[in-house]
Amino acid sequence: MMNSQKSLILVLLSIFLIALNLRPAITSIGPLLDTIRNDLQLSNSEVSLLTAIPVICMGVFAPFAVHWLNKFGQRQGIAILIGIIGISTLMRAWLNNYIALLVTAFVVGIAIAIIGPLLSSLIKEKFPTRTSSVIGLYSLGIGAGATISAGLTGVIYVWAGEQWEFALAFWSSMALLGCLVWIIAMKPEANQRVQINTDKQQTFRSPWLNKRAWLILLFFGFQSSLFFALATWLASAVSELGFSLIQAGSVVSIMTISQIGANICISLLLMKFPNRFTWIYVSLIIGLIGIILLMTEIMALVWPASILLGITLGGLFPLALLLPLDETADAKEANAWTAMVQTGGYIMSGLVPLLIGILYDWSGTHKITFYVILALIVAMFIVSFMLNKKASHTQGKKTTYSNFVE
Repeated sequence: MMNSQKSLILVLLSIFLIALNLRPAITSIGPLLDTIRNDLQLSNSEVSLLTAIPVICMGVFAPFAVHWLNKFGQRQGIAILIGIIGISTLMRAWLNNYIALLVTAFVVGIAIAIIGPLLSSLIKEKFPTRTSSVIGLYSLGIGAGATISAGLTGVIYVWAGEQWEFALAFWSSMALLGCLVWIIAMKPEANQRVQINTDKQQTFRSPWLNKRAWLILLFFGFQSSLFFALATWLASAVSELGFSLIQAGSVVSIMTISQIGANICISLLLMKFPNRFTWIYVSLIIGLIGIILLMTEIMALVWPASILLGITLGGLFPLALLLPLDETADAKEANAWTAMVQTGGYIMSGLVPLLIGILYDWSGTHKITFYVILALIVAMFIVSFMLNKKASHTQGKKTTYSNFVE
């Protein structure tokens, strides 16, 4: 019993460390966006591709998670992918031209795309009665990785003699630790059992034919678009208001620190009050207040606005991850639903920062950026209302939440 508990704790630690590596290669670009643009003489739309491409790849290549799992299994498959993220990020120290940055962004995006559904199915497999808590830990790791990279990239840039190449490559260091702990935690024989069980699962209807799955896809896409839009452009937007590079990075850091706090709180709150949509509405209302404060363009209000937006991001992400898992009965079905939701959702969220870059080039101001963020929050209100309404109609036919929250 004791050994089994230690093994599960190690698995939880490895999930957290893997999640920690799923954003820095993308979010470290945001604080240095203007610096890279000026150094490489790029337009706003061109530099925004550095964050748009990996996110779009996270959507396009998510369906390959099923084939990757069958070929390599969980232990070896995720270890290879984390190694790819680490090597690609490290290469930015030397391959510092625009094409090389695009290539590394593309490769990182593919790796992250495949890891996401694999980890969701693993959580469904190993923690069927603690899904909410472990998803909270998973999203906490992602939020922590985004927070650390967004907050410290500007500091590392200054410390390294204003070499943005080194500041970007620095984040490869976290991949080594994550890979080592993952290999230790996931024993080969356990990995084999998961593969056998997966092959024996019953068939199920494709989520691509399910209307509710499409609504969840839209919700995931809008919330992810909100995150990547803010991670990519918030520093640049507040710089336009008069913030320095370090101050702009601090704004993003405060937002992501608030996101981490919300990640922790939402996991605890779900244990006592498991209704997903209550917390979705609360998170969206907080975000609505945050963007209204930001739209005033008053510098003093940027700080509370960043806190409120961080709370919104931290609340919405674990809820968006839980929605497809709530609809599924086993790890194989969870993998399929998650792959489908993340495919469409990440393609959407990859296009939104690019759209903002194009609009910024056209308008020359970030005022339109704030309106895009407002539109995303309003869209989530509409989709979540439709999801909640449909859930109430089908509650008598299928119990969705009680299976996963104790």
